Amino acid sequence: MIMQKGNIGVTTENIFPIIKKFLYSDHEIFLRELVSNAVDATQKLNTLASINEFKGELGDLTIHVSLGEGTITISDHGIGLTAEEIDKYINQIAFSGANDFLEKYKNDANAIIGHFGLGFYSGFMVADKVELITKSYKEDAKAMKWSCDGSPEYTLEETEKAERGTDIILYISDDCKEFLEEARISALLNKYCKFLPVPIAFGKKKEWKDGKQVETDEDNIINNTQPLWTRKPSELTDEDYINFYRELYPMSDEPLFWIHLNVDYPFNLTGILYFPKIKSNIDMNRNKIQLYCNQVYVTDSVEGIVPDFLTLLHGVIDSPDIPLNVSRSYLQSDSNVKKISTYITKKVSDRLQAMFKNDRPQFEEKWNDLKIFINYGMLTQEDFYEKACKYALFTDTDGKHYTYEEYKELIKGDQTDKDGNLIYLYTNHKEEQYSYIEAANNKGYNVLLMDGQLDMPMVSMLEQKLEKSRFTRVDSDIIDNLIVKEEVKKDFLETAKQDVLASIFKSQLPKVDKVEFHTQVQPMGVNAAPVMITQSEYMRRMKEMANIQAGMSFYGEMPDMFNLVLNSDHKLIKEVLSNEETTCSAELAPIQTSIDDTQKQYDTLQKSQEGKKDEEIATTEKDHLTDLSKKLDELKKQKESIITTYANGNKIVRQLVDLALLQNNMLKGEALNNFVKRSIDLI
Repeated sequence: MIMQKGNIGVTTENIFPIIKKFLYSDHEIFLRELVSNAVDATQKLNTLASINEFKGELGDLTIHVSLGEGTITISDHGIGLTAEEIDKYINQIAFSGANDFLEKYKNDANAIIGHFGLGFYSGFMVADKVELITKSYKEDAKAMKWSCDGSPEYTLEETEKAERGTDIILYISDDCKEFLEEARISALLNKYCKFLPVPIAFGKKKEWKDGKQVETDEDNIINNTQPLWTRKPSELTDEDYINFYRELYPMSDEPLFWIHLNVDYPFNLTGILYFPKIKSNIDMNRNKIQLYCNQVYVTDSVEGIVPDFLTLLHGVIDSPDIPLNVSRSYLQSDSNVKKISTYITKKVSDRLQAMFKNDRPQFEEKWNDLKIFINYGMLTQEDFYEKACKYALFTDTDGKHYTYEEYKELIKGDQTDKDGNLIYLYTNHKEEQYSYIEAANNKGYNVLLMDGQLDMPMVSMLEQKLEKSRFTRVDSDIIDNLIVKEEVKKDFLETAKQDVLASIFKSQLPKVDKVEFHTQVQPMGVNAAPVMITQSEYMRRMKEMANIQAGMSFYGEMPDMFNLVLNSDHKLIKEVLSNEETTCSAELAPIQTSIDDTQKQYDTLQKSQEGKKDEEIATTEKDHLTDLSKKLDELKKQKESIITTYANGNKIVRQLVDLALLQNNMLKGEALNNFVKRSIDLI
């Protein structure tokens, strides 16, 4: 009987400590590596049989994974190994430059295993001792047992084994006992081996009997050897694709549609990509594409293989051109990976274009679910924008859909301003901004509904892409100012009366943290609302961008700025002003006279000092100017106080302010309760 002892032919003794010290998160890949090796051995035997180099009976080729007392065993009925092959493939891990490489990648299990083909040695991540019992398919081959305790020393001897194939027995170390739990191994097999092309058995199937689960005699096969992506699309039905989606994502809604990938030049790639329904958070939907290499699971972090916006898709990609032991840096630099990314982008774009062209009603029906993918792609990839802008859609507040070109033709007659700019009016909340939408519709304007997660960045991008175009939210100004057709001279109230009106209404505005109101008076027509609240498009957009874009936090810290616009043409506003004049004129007249006189003195004195240096102005003059300024401030405060007292007692003023706040969802708590009580009193 042959008995051989020796040292594994490594050029460094660091190999085992490094294998043992791999990052904890990488430990679990030992099972993937060893089961993959078993699959390779089985497939090689199948190949030899197909070319008549193996003429024996193939028999049952199922690979068995089993738990013992402190051990895990992976058994196959593949080609097995001879003593010479063990010496060549197991004992001689001779490689050049190993020390430098091991030092550089000592914390990256995938890099080392992939670089040196050390799949077998990954067993030492979790085992103190590894035994390999094998018998080659070759005639007269002797069964061999190889054993190693995690040092460079091994033993190799003849043993007894009835059938060809290989058993790998791992004696699990104390710090890895979790891998002796049935649930843990079952989860790993489901993760890494679910679609391997050779049957994998783990234990026996169980059934309920007498109120408890008992084992049957039937092997528990954990994998589907012919997953959907390995089959021809012509053989498959919609139900097949939907069932496979349910197998991959048991708790998900049905997908919108799918794309079956199948290419063999200039690289090999198969797979199925599904467009899921995305309800809210984009990031929660990432990392759902599973990457496989010859049906072995590799990762679900596919950034680099598919473009960023398509990481929102779900499904499977399988490519033998992407190595099993893949690293992030490899994905970023490999030319095949870049070609795959380009191919997938084109395939997705072609499919979307075909859907739009061949069945536009169905495309429009699915638009709300599709738009997040398409918008994300247009925002992040220039070449995708060039394709997608032909079939991307706008939706208006009536639910009608238009391509960008169709919408431009629709609005260019009515919504072009005096400078030739095309004005796209939009709302991001149809119900809250209803009255503004109605005012725009009454003018013959169309309003877009832009309430999606990515619509605000899209607005900024489209303003750059679409020539002489501007997007304006429908509540950002009074309707006449949204699209200025020509300079129209209007009869404005005299300044003094505007100031009084502004003071009346400003005194009744609530004090809200991080909110500023500016009051302005404008003639808007007798049929327009008496009071409106608008918000500057520029400032609001800057604040919105600050929430999603780094480096703009300055805008995020600024208060929200709103305009309270008083319609000087409206009957109620005129009544408020008239009532104020009747009620307050006796008190205000002498104060206003004093203000006018004091202002006149102040202006005269200030003018006399113009052009003089500070030292040329007498101290008495400076003091007099300061006294006049203080007097002016005091008189204005008296005036404000009288106006505020009047406003406090005028229910119509308070009611008009609250109605404007209510219309903008800004009336809450006690203020809302007071509004309801006041409304009842007024009725």
